[in-house]
Amino acid sequence: MPGFEIFGEEEKKEIMDVLDTGVLFRYEFNEQRKNVFKVREFEEKFARYCGANQAQAVTSGTAALKVALTALGIGPGDEVITQGFTFVATWEAILEVGALPVFTEVDATLNMDPEDLKKKITSKTKCIIPVHMLGAQARIEEITAIAKQHGLEVIEDTAQAAGGRIKGQHLGTFGTCGTFSFDAVKTITTGEGGMIITDDVALWRAMSEYHDHGHDHKVNPGARGGEGRRFVGSNYRMMELQGAIGLAQLAKLDGIVAAQQKNKAILMHAAAGIPGVVFRELVDADGDSATFLSFTLQDREHCQRVNASLRKSGHGAINFAENSWHFYPKWEHLLGGKTLTKSGYPFSEPYGKRRIVYDPQFLPQSAALLERTLVYPVAIKMSDERLSGMCGALKDAQKV
Repeated sequence: MPGFEIFGEEEKKEIMDVLDTGVLFRYEFNEQRKNVFKVREFEEKFARYCGANQAQAVTSGTAALKVALTALGIGPGDEVITQGFTFVATWEAILEVGALPVFTEVDATLNMDPEDLKKKITSKTKCIIPVHMLGAQARIEEITAIAKQHGLEVIEDTAQAAGGRIKGQHLGTFGTCGTFSFDAVKTITTGEGGMIITDDVALWRAMSEYHDHGHDHKVNPGARGGEGRRFVGSNYRMMELQGAIGLAQLAKLDGIVAAQQKNKAILMHAAAGIPGVVFRELVDADGDSATFLSFTLQDREHCQRVNASLRKSGHGAINFAENSWHFYPKWEHLLGGKTLTKSGYPFSEPYGKRRIVYDPQFLPQSAALLERTLVYPVAIKMSDERLSGMCGALKDAQKV
């Protein structure tokens, strides 16, 4: 990871197809564009690749979550359950639609703990967003079964796990819909951009219209259709240059995953000799997108000693317990209810009482797990020298 490692002539060709038309907008200008619709083509091919009925391209993975939540009717008064180990975008989108995020523990998969999920469901719960964090599968089949028992929607946040599978079925296709990110450091990238996949045609239609100011897309693709708008929308349109890059990157995705799996296996072999090491539990090792290698040490002190050793040779790993972007106790703006709005919204009712207060000690199981876990991003291209250096550092860490 990420896909920019393998930018080449394929991306350049797709981009030039767009520049030759002079049309960057994904809709209209039919005569000028000469039937070049890169975003539409990207949507169709991404849906087909994942085995989904429909795909909706948007401006980012964050936008994908917001568009999906809105199309599902989620809003003020609703609660949406997600996990306490994720990128901030997951819960930012929930707050932005007016709903309240509720957080679960993660288990040995470093993803949503289904047992804790059961405890967090209330009469206000309307949706569950499990995250396939760091490229590996959540226990999505258990989670969707729980959701079905309670009549809840499931949005799979697959931002970091494009190309991942369980028993051959693509991540993002188990729930009501799946969201993806194509930002600058994702497995495949369009610089910025996102996608939502679903088998529900009516839901896709709502997302398609909402992401384009509510424009009626019944005559779409190609034109924006009539003006019989059913509801207000906003602007989350992907532009043609992003769609063009996405097409080239998508064609490389299986090769990206295969390269990452190969490099990850080499690093795992080197890390296996560290006393007491336990590798992240994978729901399906064969379907792992292998964008990250995660391993847990004996305790917090052992983890710190191992990482100090790795850093000496310039190969330090990530400890997400120290990371302010991805772990619940480090989200000071969430915990403090910090917002630009003078009324205090979304953390408070307009000039009234606090809607919700988050306790930094709320997820002790996750904290205990992450404080002793180290993570390496796995590159697509890794020189022999770099691999040798990382493996050597991991072997040296066996002695601490």
